[in-house]
Amino acid sequence: MAQITLGRTGITVNKNGFGALPIQRITREEAAALLRRAFDGGIGFFDTARVYSDSEEKIGYGLSDVRQQLYIATKTPAETAEDFWKDLHTSLTLLKTDYVDLYQFHNPAFCPKPGDGSGLYEAMEEAKRQGKIRFIGITNHRLNVAREAIASGLYDTLQFPFNYLSGPQETELVELCKEKNMGFLSMKALSGGLITNSAAAYAFQARYDTLPIWGVQRPAELEEFLRYVENPPEMTAELEAVIEKDRKELAGSFCRGCGYCMPTCPAHIDIATAARMSLLLRRSPSAGHLSEEGQAIMRKVEDCIHCGQCSAHCPYELDTPRLLEENYRDYKEVLAGKPL
Repeated sequence: MAQITLGRTGITVNKNGFGALPIQRITREEAAALLRRAFDGGIGFFDTARVYSDSEEKIGYGLSDVRQQLYIATKTPAETAEDFWKDLHTSLTLLKTDYVDLYQFHNPAFCPKPGDGSGLYEAMEEAKRQGKIRFIGITNHRLNVAREAIASGLYDTLQFPFNYLSGPQETELVELCKEKNMGFLSMKALSGGLITNSAAAYAFQARYDTLPIWGVQRPAELEEFLRYVENPPEMTAELEAVIEKDRKELAGSFCRGCGYCMPTCPAHIDIATAARMSLLLRRSPSAGHLSEEGQAIMRKVEDCIHCGQCSAHCPYELDTPRLLEENYRDYKEVLAGKPL
């Protein structure tokens, strides 16, 4: 059984973290069954967030009776101390617990520190003194914020996108965290669904001191990772070939689906879907994407006013309007019966 210790926290769990963002999309009872199956199957770390609609509530409903036997991480997007305390109170209530093992600032545009005027880090420290949180973490998509958080020594963990499509800069973050005895949680371990070979994804993560967070929604998806609890995949020549093929096809200027541009779109375009539709059509069943609902999503691209707000908010500095145009062009060709 492969285990990972999150740096100085001492939290030691199986090298499979349950990412609870997708359980927003299923019913309460389905989520509870999925969560309990994960726990019974050996997964001991569950990651959610205040902004994941009813995800925290479903975790509280499904796992509160075994709370002391697992670790819960959640996040706050608060920009003020007042909102921090509101979020923490709400999370504790919904999770049906009196403490959170790991409380994380959720993708802040800056690295919260004592004395920066926001009061955010001071609130974290006070919550820890009160026993409402055990460890302090930060999540981000910005390399400069991540590096500052690591260098500060203020954080127990960093959660950042990391998978086999990542570049040397992301790998450097993993190594820096190891040097600082700081836990590293791999966000987007399947690159938002673009990586379809879970064994290759797992074998890659096994090379590093990381806890991959797998977004799980369906029982079949969960069972793949539960098989790895007792039989973790090892890197083979076959898996290396899969990784190399995917790197050639996917690495570079593609939308990761993080969604940080979408709240600012005045045209209400579902950018996280539309800007990577070509890849989704190539790498996943196309029926859902080509449905009436899928077509409605893609037609919204026609409403783009090229205001540039999406590009300005993209942590990967992508030319998002161009990606939207290219993906919409490909989409219309598929609708017309032409292969990509």
